[in-house]
Amino acid sequence: MEITAGMVKALREETGAGIMDCKRALSDTDGDVPKAKAILRERGLASAAKKGSRETGQGLVEVYMHGGGRIGAMVELNCETDFVARTDEFKSLARDIAMQIVAMSPRFVSPETAPASIVEAENLSEEDIKAASLTSQAYFRDGSRTIGQLIIEVIAKAGENVRVRRFERFELGR
Repeated sequence: MEITAGMVKALREETGAGIMDCKRALSDTDGDVPKAKAILRERGLASAAKKGSRETGQGLVEVYMHGGGRIGAMVELNCETDFVARTDEFKSLARDIAMQIVAMSPRFVSPETAPASIVEAENLSEEDIKAASLTSQAYFRDGSRTIGQLIIEVIAKAGENVRVRRFERFELGR
């Protein structure tokens, strides 16, 4: 099947992947868009895994308030460059994460960051830790993805490491 510029453009708009990556994925799948999306997702995950150890010294702090100011969250989201930190996609991710924190009340950034003292004191199981970890929680807008997967998607599109450094949730009366 001939891969047209329109097909490449449509796939690029849907996935945010590079033009040549979209063209290769469509070529590899003989123009099958769902299969091309799957290939791009797999390549993006592999790319994100490679970037995981890179330093994240830039980013932004996002604040979200809900319920007339009765509940709020503040999150520090880091990336490698200020260029990525200023993009709409990065700002949107920060906002969505702050909203997730308000909605789902996570206690830890990830299962790996759960303090041993809290785990032991509260006798938390692995399942409890996972449920209380932001990156393991189902994304409140799309339950088929986790916050960790959402972050990996942004890493794949931005080409930089992105991580939640810390967050805090505030609620009146608690």
